[in-house]
Amino acid sequence: MNLSPENIPPLEDRYRRKISYARIAVTRSCNLRCSYCMREEHENGQPSEMMSYAEIGSIIEALASMGVEKVRLTGGEPLLRRDISDIVRRAKQTPGIRRVTLTTNGLLLDRHLDGLIEAGIDALNVSIDSLDALRFREITRRDEFGRVKANLDRLISLGTIPVKVNVVMLRSINDQELPAFIELTRDNPVTVRFMELQPFDDHQIWRTGKFLGMDKIRERLLELHPEMEELQGSGTQYYSFRLPEHRGSVAIIPAYTRNFCQSCNRIRITAGGRAMSCLYEKKGTDLFEVLRSGTGNEAERQDALRALFRECIASKPEDGRKIKDAGSSAGTSMSEIGG
Repeated sequence: MNLSPENIPPLEDRYRRKISYARIAVTRSCNLRCSYCMREEHENGQPSEMMSYAEIGSIIEALASMGVEKVRLTGGEPLLRRDISDIVRRAKQTPGIRRVTLTTNGLLLDRHLDGLIEAGIDALNVSIDSLDALRFREITRRDEFGRVKANLDRLISLGTIPVKVNVVMLRSINDQELPAFIELTRDNPVTVRFMELQPFDDHQIWRTGKFLGMDKIRERLLELHPEMEELQGSGTQYYSFRLPEHRGSVAIIPAYTRNFCQSCNRIRITAGGRAMSCLYEKKGTDLFEVLRSGTGNEAERQDALRALFRECIASKPEDGRKIKDAGSSAGTSMSEIGG
C-alpha cells in the first residue's frame, strides 16, 4: 500500500544512523584514465546496463520520501551524459531534496556549465591532480590539461556557485605541487582538498608505495605555511586550514586512514542500478528488478524501491573497515562504485 509522505518512516540503519545523503553514479564511463582509478582497457559497459533518466528520477524521489536531503551526482564522469542538466533539474524539483551537487573532472564543463547553473546546481567539485600539463598527462593518460584548467578558471571566475578542488595526493608524483595548489586559494574563494589514495584503483598503483597519508600531508602543509590557522574539520574534511590573506582555504580528506563510519549518513547508488550501504560492500541491492519490471504503477514502484532501500540499509555495517578486511568490495575502481 502506498503511504502518504508524512507517514513514511525515515531511512535508518540498525545503529540508528539516519540516511540523509545519496551519492548517485550516473555513469561508469570516463574520458580520462587516471592511474589511481581506471585502467586504459577498463570496460565502460553497455548503455542498457546504465540507469536511465527516468530510473534516476524514481530513485531520487523514493530516497527523498525517506529523508534523503542531499544528492551528489558522480561517475565515472557524469558530464558524459548529455542529459546531466536535466537530471540536476529533476533532483532539484524533487520535494525534500535541499541540495544537489556534482563531482567532475572538468573536461566537459565548457559544454555543460551554463546548463548546470540554469538547472540549479548548488555546488561543484572539480578533480584535478596536477597544475602541470606534463604531469597531468602522466596521471590521466590524456593530454587535456589546457581544456580542464580553462574550464576550472572560468567556473571560479563566475563566482556563482561554491567550488571545491579535489586533489588525490600521490607520493613522488604530485606531492611537490602542494605550494601551487595552496596558491590557487590566494585570490580565489575555493576550497582545495588534498585527498588520500584509496584501494579502488583497478589494480594499478595501490601497492607501489604511492600512498601519502594525512599526517604527512598535514606536516608538509604546516612546513610550507607555519602561519596557517588549523581548524578541526567536520565530516570528511578532517582538517581544515585558514590561510592569512587568502580568500580560499585548504582541507585534508583522510579517505583511507580515518574511519568515519560512526557518523556515516550515506547510501550509494551505482551506475549499474545497485544500492550500496557502504563503500566496501561486496554486492549491494539490485534495483533494476523493480525499475524495469514493467508491472505496477509509479506509486507501487516507489513502495517497492523504498522496501529495497530499507533492505540495503538494514545490512549497513557499524564499521565498514571490517568488510574491507574481509575481502574485496563490489568494484575494483571508484568508477564502479561511484567516486
